[in-house]
Amino acid sequence: MARFIFITGGVVSSLGKGLLAASLGALLQARGYKARIRKFDPYLNVDPGTMSPYQHGEVYVTDDGAETDLDLGHYERFTGVSARQSDNVTSGRVYSDIIAKERRGDYLGATVQVIPHVTNAIKEFALNDIDDLDFVICEIGGTIGDIESLPFVEALRQLSNDLGRENVVFVHTTLVPYIAAAGELKTKPTQHSVREMTGYGIQPDVLLCRSEHPIPPEERAKIALFCNVPESAVIQALDARSIYDVPLAYHNEGLDREVLRAFGIEDAPEPDLKRWTDIMDRVDNPEGEVTIGVVGKYVSLPDAYKSLREALVHGGFANKVKVNIKWLDAEMFESEDEELAAKLEPMHGILVPGGFGERGSEGKIAAIKFARTRKIPFFGICLGMQMACIEAARNQAGIEDATTTEFGEEGEPIIGLITEWMSEEGLQKRSADGDLGGTMRLGAYDAKLSPNSAVASQYGTTEISERHRHRYEVNKNYIPKLEQGGLIFSGMSPDGLLPEIVERPDHPWFIGVQFHPELKSRPFDPHPLFKGFIAAALEQSRLV
Repeated sequence: MARFIFITGGVVSSLGKGLLAASLGALLQARGYKARIRKFDPYLNVDPGTMSPYQHGEVYVTDDGAETDLDLGHYERFTGVSARQSDNVTSGRVYSDIIAKERRGDYLGATVQVIPHVTNAIKEFALNDIDDLDFVICEIGGTIGDIESLPFVEALRQLSNDLGRENVVFVHTTLVPYIAAAGELKTKPTQHSVREMTGYGIQPDVLLCRSEHPIPPEERAKIALFCNVPESAVIQALDARSIYDVPLAYHNEGLDREVLRAFGIEDAPEPDLKRWTDIMDRVDNPEGEVTIGVVGKYVSLPDAYKSLREALVHGGFANKVKVNIKWLDAEMFESEDEELAAKLEPMHGILVPGGFGERGSEGKIAAIKFARTRKIPFFGICLGMQMACIEAARNQAGIEDATTTEFGEEGEPIIGLITEWMSEEGLQKRSADGDLGGTMRLGAYDAKLSPNSAVASQYGTTEISERHRHRYEVNKNYIPKLEQGGLIFSGMSPDGLLPEIVERPDHPWFIGVQFHPELKSRPFDPHPLFKGFIAAALEQSRLV
């Protein structure tokens, strides 16, 4: 029977519950256990797919086509276990399912209530699809005391009774702030947070205390006394120099030991942490560095490109170099050529990521032209690939008003809304006036690569599977003109209808992809395209 670890947060948000869950999963794996990590999100959106990146950060996409919280990216990167649709649930999804059942009459005339119907649905989600696991780690979004998270907290309380207290451990994250005027760390926020939690019927077993300063033994003893936990279960969590140092730091503080002890497991094998020490050696001892310019529209919030940032770092690990990322707002390149040259000339590589909407598109196209004409390594992802096709159409293929229907009806649309495509479930159909949520081409799809192409050499194969999240595609009818202009369509869907990859044989490294390769990159297994892109940027740095 799988044991459950529930991770909650108190005092303030952004204490790092996602990294805690990912790190704990990695530490349990290092001891030889099988673990899966899940996320409960209290907001009423069915999923984050329609939320602005400024509201929520990136939307992470799983192989099976779920749009999920960005924390699932941490889970995958740290554990290597591919997330599934069953690993993320929101209040919106829970209520949507319950209301649909009520409309069908599934409740046989009963009054539908938060208890038991909502809490039962949450418990069913937690218990679903957990065969052959030793531990299930569930992170609860939000903060203890939030109104919207109360049904989840109550469901956890019930689960601890249903499963037996010996099969459930609660890890609570809190803040231990330093008050400069007093020159002291203050434990009262932690005490009040735990008191709030015990008022809901849950006693934490382990406390993870975030602090900017080391927590002295006497303060740990005070927290343990007032929060009713052993002193050894008060784990300090200081800021780390890299997120990949967090598993090592938490292990050194005794996190995994205390969690296992709370389960009554005293004879667990010692963890093998070599892969993490090797990664940190690459963080601390790079043999060079490169600078990558990311030209996007959400650059004021780096979390909007969380997986992209990490994939670039992974590419640096593969090449033993430090990757410096310059976040460049595409809009600033839409009018000033001098600004474009001044900002992009120092870059060893230029990346144009995915996005939605017209804002910043002309700046992205200008940056792509700069990369093409100056022979700077270029990587276009999703919308970035589409903008590369528009740039080629306008400047090389003679289609001066080339555009996409995503931006309106004017001009010649070489890119348009995809209305149908084949998936494992069969033919998928969409329309321009349909719902926005969950209607894109989502999840893993296969592609076939041209045998002698640059991407085939990067992958080392001609058959790949990558995750998609988009609703517009390059019009297949324009491929001949674009190829006459210098682009090569080196990757297509297996049926030959949907363009997946473009490249330039006359360029040191110029690749655009319709999918999101950053979602499958891992620190221990960098994605081949990011590995190749950083290698090309390193070569560019030697030429400058």
